[in-house]
Amino acid sequence: MPADEDRARIETDSPAARAEHILGAPEAEIDIVEYGDFECPYCAGAAPVLRRLVEESGGRIRLIFRHFPLFEVHPHALTSALAAESASEQGLFWAMHDTLFAHQDRLDDADLRRYAEQVGADPDRAVGAAAQRFAGPVQADYAEGVTAGVRGTPSLFVCGQPYAGRVEVEALRRAAGLRKR
Repeated sequence: MPADEDRARIETDSPAARAEHILGAPEAEIDIVEYGDFECPYCAGAAPVLRRLVEESGGRIRLIFRHFPLFEVHPHALTSALAAESASEQGLFWAMHDTLFAHQDRLDDADLRRYAEQVGADPDRAVGAAAQRFAGPVQADYAEGVTAGVRGTPSLFVCGQPYAGRVEVEALRRAAGLRKR
């Protein structure tokens, strides 16, 4: 059994880290991995902060989003993750990501279909039986999060280390070893 610090460290060169859910320059030197849930209000609050951090990093930071649907607490978390994966297959993950967070109070199947259509994704793939084919990546992210010790969302790892501070731009810059702008 690995030590806690080894278990909690997120390796960004693992196959899951090379997923399509990268915001920022793929070759960025600093990784921030977020385990998130589209129905989590704290994740919705963190999303614009993380986007700003990446955008203001001058290409030094990339955000890697991983699914961690808290399905026992959030009834639409899993179906929302599947809809996001469906959009991802069509190159529209971040558009769907932003849309889901903007409308997280309305995430039933009819809403997910509508959001898929709004972002330009196939609404027939976003829900129901067709969306089940996207369960693998969601399950893989979730399992990796459990292994890393994730218990809630958003859970962040900066440069492979668990981040326990406030989700604020300056605090995250410091954690990433960047100077204040």
